Amino acid sequence: MEHNKSNISSPLPSGGGGGRLPLVSIIMGSTSDLPIMEKACKQLDELQIPFEVNALSAHRTPDAVERFAREAKDRGVRVIIAAAGMAAALPGVIAASTTLPVIGVPIKGMLDGLDALLSIVQMPPGIPVATVGINGAQNAAILAVEMLALSDDAIASRLSNYKASLKQKIEKANKELADVKYEYKTN
Repeated sequence: MEHNKSNISSPLPSGGGGGRLPLVSIIMGSTSDLPIMEKACKQLDELQIPFEVNALSAHRTPDAVERFAREAKDRGVRVIIAAAGMAAALPGVIAASTTLPVIGVPIKGMLDGLDALLSIVQMPPGIPVATVGINGAQNAAILAVEMLALSDDAIASRLSNYKASLKQKIEKANKELADVKYEYKTN
């Protein structure tokens, strides 16, 4: 998969996407997470949600992470999606410094991502991080859009149309299965 690294925002941009402020911020500990997080970017793009993408590390750039988390709400961000593998500290560190909802995406790495998943879901009381499945960036984007749709009818309408299209895809696939022939297939 080809990536256009010029699309990755510099840390703490003042907006983007044609002057629109980002509603969702996607943060990853390293650009090596981009092949997974690109699914969230594409989903947000499809649903016309302004977003930003940054690489910030809880361990290598802790001051920048804390500053990002403290300032995100004032910049218009409403939901943060944070990807992390290995030690998986990034979503929790961000959640500790903001009142915005944080969605953690555990990235498959060591132990098939189970280590990252457990690190993200086991947050202490008072510092919740919503968590999707391992490499579940697309679901993280959809969850973020569902949160935004609670207070925005236009987003809610686009989300409803998207979910209806999922049903149509499955119905079409099921009809196509009828044409698949096997000697002992009865339907």
